[in-house]
Amino acid sequence: MNPDLSHVPESPTLPRSAEGAARGFDVADLYRGPLAQPSAGEGPALDEKLRQAYFWIVNQAIISTHYDIEYQEGPSAGFSFGDSKALVELPSGQSYSSFVLLPLLTFATRRRCLFIGGPGRGKTASAVLMGVLAGYSVSEVRRGMQHGHPQMTVADLLGSPLPADLVRAESAAEIRIAWRSWLSMRVRIIDEYNRIPTRTQSALLTVLGDNYAELYDQIYECPEAAWFLTANDDAGGGTYPVIEALRDRIDVVVQALAFNNRFLPQLLDRVEQGYRPEEVVPSRLVFTPDELDAMHGEVLAVALPGPVRRRLEFFASQFEFFEPAGAQLEYMTKDTARLAGVDLHLLASGETGRDRVADVGAQTRNGLSVRTLQTLLVYSKALAFFRGQPVVGLEDLRQVIPFVLHEKLLPDLDAPFFEGAGNQVLRVDRVGWVRRLFDLSCAEYDRLDLDREDPVGAMLAEFGAGLQGVSEEETRRRLQEIERLLQAWSGGRKLYGTVYDDVLVCKYLHQRYTNYLRWLTWSG
Repeated sequence: MNPDLSHVPESPTLPRSAEGAARGFDVADLYRGPLAQPSAGEGPALDEKLRQAYFWIVNQAIISTHYDIEYQEGPSAGFSFGDSKALVELPSGQSYSSFVLLPLLTFATRRRCLFIGGPGRGKTASAVLMGVLAGYSVSEVRRGMQHGHPQMTVADLLGSPLPADLVRAESAAEIRIAWRSWLSMRVRIIDEYNRIPTRTQSALLTVLGDNYAELYDQIYECPEAAWFLTANDDAGGGTYPVIEALRDRIDVVVQALAFNNRFLPQLLDRVEQGYRPEEVVPSRLVFTPDELDAMHGEVLAVALPGPVRRRLEFFASQFEFFEPAGAQLEYMTKDTARLAGVDLHLLASGETGRDRVADVGAQTRNGLSVRTLQTLLVYSKALAFFRGQPVVGLEDLRQVIPFVLHEKLLPDLDAPFFEGAGNQVLRVDRVGWVRRLFDLSCAEYDRLDLDREDPVGAMLAEFGAGLQGVSEEETRRRLQEIERLLQAWSGGRKLYGTVYDDVLVCKYLHQRYTNYLRWLTWSG
């Protein structure tokens, strides 16, 4: 066996100066157990152990030269190639391969990751590695893996009733079920999930979405787990179309990129010595159940500062609004048009004056759900945790957004934006398109100077302080302030998604203050 395979990267894998490493008290410390700050002689902190696992996988197991999650810590060299003048930047900060990093973040957060890509590109091998990191043997992981096929039944997926009980039982409640063992695992793998029949997909949805299985009125409560699903493509190439609810439960999508043939000697070594990477994972990289639970808690304890959250709010607010879909403000959404079965382009033909190139919301056919926004928050926290940061940075959010929104934000390929110079390729490159959307949104945020000029944010902060002790005079002042702001906005200004959200907030606050004023008047 190649002796290098047992080598674990030396700690720390992300060196910092003493100044950068120093950290004062943080509220997150209240949630950290003893595993987070080990004593001398014990194992590394959990974020360090996760990074060690990453570097072992990317250097020894999944051979990837695609460092597409880039961080800059100063000036970096850049070069242009080809007819398209594609820019290649050499990151000045520690950067990562999404195909390895995103599954690890899923592993740490117990979420759901979909691998897409052609056959033989390492999707299943990567999923098996996650199972081994969770403490299972390779044989246990492979026995627990569910392989999608056109004849797969609910019993194949979940389990079957005991034959004797089927004969003797007088009610469904008396039938015992022999549940499949994979339901109790902390890492669950579904290979080629888009080959599973529709009815069986519905049973899978219950387990994946609600964490329980049901057969013959019997319920099996499953432990929290990280999910890894694979598909050769995610554009309808499976045997069965994936039901929308199941697709919506997938948190992040990562593409298996092409193998770099300069690394053929490593493949030759595996062939000649007869080993697979998942069979030689160093034991010190394996996480115990207690470590997995502690790591999940530490990820959630990473702080998300207000300025970063505000940019996410601004970004997300631009996609759902669709003025031609409703007569009442609340129903002017793309979802209203979708539920009515009316083509967006047909409705949009009546719009005049809106800049459909500058409006990033015009590039999509839908908005973002609550579930998607929660996923963005979790993965941005997970990436900051992985990088050893106590708070989420804007670049952390920027780097996870394309993978979370890969299948959540649907492009309108007929939008004028895609006809612009250099934008045609974004019809195909979904990751690049979503990242461009976020960059355009941040540029508009800066142009509007919203970090300093945010009247609605000030109103929300004022309201968030509570109403106890607020006088009738002060309440009337706040109502007038809301009305003045809406009057200023209504003066011939075109309505865009970001303003739409703020108008709804103003209406909400006005109603809350109106109700409070009524109560004050009644109470004397």
